[in-house]
Amino acid sequence: MMIYAKDIIDICNGQLICGNLDLECINFCKDTREINKGDIYVGIKGESFNGNIFYKEAIEKGAEICILDNDTEIEDKYKNGECTIILVDDTVTCLQKLAKYKRDLYNIPVVAVTGSVGKTSVKDIISSVLSFKYNVLSTKGNFNNEIGLPLTVLGLNDSHDILVVEMGMSSFGEIHLLSNIARPTIAVITNIGTAHIGNLGSRENILKAKLEILDGMNSGTLIINNDNDMLKTVKYNNLITIGIENDSDYMAHDIYEKIFSSSFYINDNYVEIPVGSRAFIYNSLFAFAVGKKLGLSEDEISDSLRKFKLTPHRLELIKTSKIDIIDDTYNASFDSVKNSLELLSKVDNRKVFIFADILELDVFGECIHTDIGNVVLDNNIDVLITVGSLSKYTYDVVNNKDKECYYFENNDKLLENIDRILDDGDMVLVKGSNGMKLIDVVNYLKDKYE
Repeated sequence: MMIYAKDIIDICNGQLICGNLDLECINFCKDTREINKGDIYVGIKGESFNGNIFYKEAIEKGAEICILDNDTEIEDKYKNGECTIILVDDTVTCLQKLAKYKRDLYNIPVVAVTGSVGKTSVKDIISSVLSFKYNVLSTKGNFNNEIGLPLTVLGLNDSHDILVVEMGMSSFGEIHLLSNIARPTIAVITNIGTAHIGNLGSRENILKAKLEILDGMNSGTLIINNDNDMLKTVKYNNLITIGIENDSDYMAHDIYEKIFSSSFYINDNYVEIPVGSRAFIYNSLFAFAVGKKLGLSEDEISDSLRKFKLTPHRLELIKTSKIDIIDDTYNASFDSVKNSLELLSKVDNRKVFIFADILELDVFGECIHTDIGNVVLDNNIDVLITVGSLSKYTYDVVNNKDKECYYFENNDKLLENIDRILDDGDMVLVKGSNGMKLIDVVNYLKDKYE
């Protein structure tokens, strides 16, 4: 089941500048650096760039179709070329309409994942489990917004048995839009925390925004974390619950946690996972519930969980000649920081925490970073290294308890001093919001002590 160039005209009220309307639209791409011969290039206009102006580069790299905003000026020589060029009112809206049309061509299960923290990890582990039996199309990385999700859906083809998508948001209406494009048959909400609380004002509003995932779902299944104080209040006709503490449909018990692995039972089924974080026990519960719903046996699910591999930069252990690094730089929220510190607390080595700001907290930034200071103390972290304006509040809490701690305004200042702080044998956890670019610190340490 395919989309053709002529469908772009019909669905998006497009204007054909030149080319062949009978061409199949197989692979959509918004980045000329990733264009391959035969791709459909979509020019996206952002706040600081205009992808439409790169249509010539896309054509030179072999793009077969270019979808561009209708105010794009096309040079005459390209109007008579082999590439099909279609102008639309808005390329992002066009992508969304095409994705909704493509989704409606397929009668397959669609699993949608959202939540304040853990979306990508849960999406990944669900996809890994389902791939034991099915051909799964899954969101790449965190392509979870109004552009990334449509691009994922547009990747559907007849070989796919199941679609697994991640849905992110920072304000009301965003997940409503995504849900109506993907039309999930199973929705998963990992938790309700404080991510984006600066935009939404309260956890109650975050819950309301996350529940928009139901807007595109017609009597499907909702799976929630029953240990989350906000989610356990949710009422829904077709509800499945997972948990450790509160009575749930799928429960983990007899938990034995090592530093980088865990074993436990899910109901009566023994499970091992190659991750030591309590958060990944919850992730495994979600994967178990989805796997059972979609026809996998307990043994198939347990086997796939045992073989699961983490996404890079999520609790990724890196061994060097001097120190061991836990690279958790993918992103950060209060809950994920707490989970990572609980993992770090289990090691016998000197425990070093390099922490940068959690972003998008607005007026809640001071109190949340202050709370993280108390979490650092509760987990007996030996050395705290902070970078960024908000992490100064974390530093102040720990410094007041006469703990070894350091504060730096930026990564450059940190890197100027890091060598004199670290000792042989240290276990170093590195975590902060992606925008704080702590991956640069990880790469420096890897190169320095390889």
